[in-house]
Amino acid sequence: MNTRLRRILLAVREPLRVPAPIMRKVSALCRSSGATLELFHATELGVVAAIEKQRRELDRMARSALLDGIRVTTCVSEDRPPHEAVVRRVLAERIDLVIATTHSHPLGARLFLRNTDWELIRYCPCPLLLLKSGRPYAKGSILVAVDPFHTHAKPAKLDGELLTAGAALGRLLSRPVHAFHAYMPLIANVEGGSLGEPVLWEDPEVERIHEKQVKREFDRLLERRGIPPARRHLQLGDVADELQATAKSIKAGIVVMGAVSRSGLSRLFIGSTAERALDRLACDLLIIKPHGFKTAIPRRAVRR
Repeated sequence: MNTRLRRILLAVREPLRVPAPIMRKVSALCRSSGATLELFHATELGVVAAIEKQRRELDRMARSALLDGIRVTTCVSEDRPPHEAVVRRVLAERIDLVIATTHSHPLGARLFLRNTDWELIRYCPCPLLLLKSGRPYAKGSILVAVDPFHTHAKPAKLDGELLTAGAALGRLLSRPVHAFHAYMPLIANVEGGSLGEPVLWEDPEVERIHEKQVKREFDRLLERRGIPPARRHLQLGDVADELQATAKSIKAGIVVMGAVSRSGLSRLFIGSTAERALDRLACDLLIIKPHGFKTAIPRRAVRR
């Protein structure tokens, strides 16, 4: 993530339905970073009257008192599907951060990510901030989810990029930065039982050694980044469950996570564990791509 934000794009699904708490959070990021904000909406081709109406609605949003003092531009793009339109705009304008809202019903309800959100996670070439909550950032912490053992084909440098992004957010929003990692116990399969089926067996000594190894790598990573022990959260258990519990316990306003590739860097694979973690979290999510990621979305739309 570029530690200096110059251009932020807000992907507006419905121009007249962006809640005021969300706009306040967007404006807070723009004010603290000094970035220009672009209000962007993708629409169907050819319906001239509808397109002009959407442009007027975006222009009205740009004049909102909530955005006073912020440099705001607007763009309605005749391009579909929406995630591809956003990616093309990112490439054309060299956007540093995309913000997308997940709201389709009143604030406070549980907000599941939609198909466009997942496609942006997979294909957006710059950091992606998904807004799931209307709570002000002034009341929350930044929680960075790292993986010191680089499982699931995770690039080794991605943890550093995640922590850099978390630190940048912490400075912009004047919020404390925490780090999180969850790991599962080592379980050995041994033959047993009357039918010869494997029996799950756990060796306490092996588990203690495993725990020490994980903690050593976790602490080594965070010591280099200046994150104090009180803000390190190493948990034994399911990633989705433990991340949700930790985010709640520290009142996280943003969780920073990485998206990893399993088949080249053009399309990122989001596993079932990550999907559960992302959907369960009630706070906002910042998704960071590995260095060198190149999106598979073409710069020009393919007219169908």
